Amino acid sequence: MVGVLFGIYLAQQGLPPARIGLIVALGLTGGALAALLVTLFGDHLGRRAALLTLSLFSAAGGVVVAFSTGDWLLAAGAFIGMVNGMGRDRGAAQVLEQALLPATVSNRQRTRAIAWYSVLQDLGHAAGALLAALPTVLQHAGVTEFAALRVALLFYAALQAASGIAYLRMPVVAPSPAAVRVRVSAHTRRILWKVSSLFALDSLGGGFLTTSLLSFFFFERFAVSAATIGVLFAAARTANAFSHLGAAWLAARIGLVNTMVFTHIPSSLLLVTVAVVPSFPIAAALFLLRESLVEMDVPTRQSYLMAVVRPEERTVSTGVTHLVRLGGWAVAPAAAGVLMQGIGLALPLFIGAGMKISYDLLLYVSFRAHKPPEELRQ
Repeated sequence: MVGVLFGIYLAQQGLPPARIGLIVALGLTGGALAALLVTLFGDHLGRRAALLTLSLFSAAGGVVVAFSTGDWLLAAGAFIGMVNGMGRDRGAAQVLEQALLPATVSNRQRTRAIAWYSVLQDLGHAAGALLAALPTVLQHAGVTEFAALRVALLFYAALQAASGIAYLRMPVVAPSPAAVRVRVSAHTRRILWKVSSLFALDSLGGGFLTTSLLSFFFFERFAVSAATIGVLFAAARTANAFSHLGAAWLAARIGLVNTMVFTHIPSSLLLVTVAVVPSFPIAAALFLLRESLVEMDVPTRQSYLMAVVRPEERTVSTGVTHLVRLGGWAVAPAAAGVLMQGIGLALPLFIGAGMKISYDLLLYVSFRAHKPPEELRQ
């Protein structure tokens, strides 16, 4: 919900695209810092306590953003609350959650388990995108547009607080001394160096394509309402959800790396077409085709990384790679906003797609021969 509404909310405050991009970037920067802290201290603090802390900070930041009108207060609320303009849950909490999942299943079941985790996330993303229609509903009831957006942001903050209630149901498991003092092997360091370099390129491209900026693009280019954009992104997240199951099925047949690359490149080419078509219906149809492919690399990428490192290195490994991705996402929106304002509204879409295609080609060259355990036995 906040991914769809955040850019529109900032535009309604009278901010230009460059300022909008900067504030979106600051929200993602807060998320990157949180991911760093979780990577370094999450296991020591305890995963439940860390997850609770993240949910409370997110809720507080949402309240600050909802009641702020000045640039600096908006920026502070976005940073403290780790407001995620990506429109997807790719933040610090996922570092801990993703590290927990592989220990619950066998190697052969790992990709499917992570795929179902991603399915549930994207179904939540779809429901949240539909909730982006809340301001439009409130306006029909007589609430002003700006007040309706503020109510929606307060509801977002309440949802963040509610996640803390779910985390309270997690069992408290004291970390073992070995888990706190993990020494990453030389083999894993080499993998992390290569993977992180590639993920930096991919995430930099993704930072030009945050949900907040894409929502702003549709809003400005085709003059469609927040409710219409919300429905579009709800359909997109539903397509994402089903694609995760397709990714698990495909990976079992052609391998994790092949699935990542052979689905991701077409999705980037489709995004380029979205930038140039003349009408919203055509752009929406092409965008949904893109969304049916673009997330197929998520469970496969996560499963691959968890497969090629030792179990005790998983929190550190997923933390490092998430941090790199969040860092790239945090840097790019500010530049995208400047480009949208100064050169062309669609330029970030071309740049983001080009970076992602480059990432896919380099990933294939670097890792096509490095197979996870379940593929070595085939």
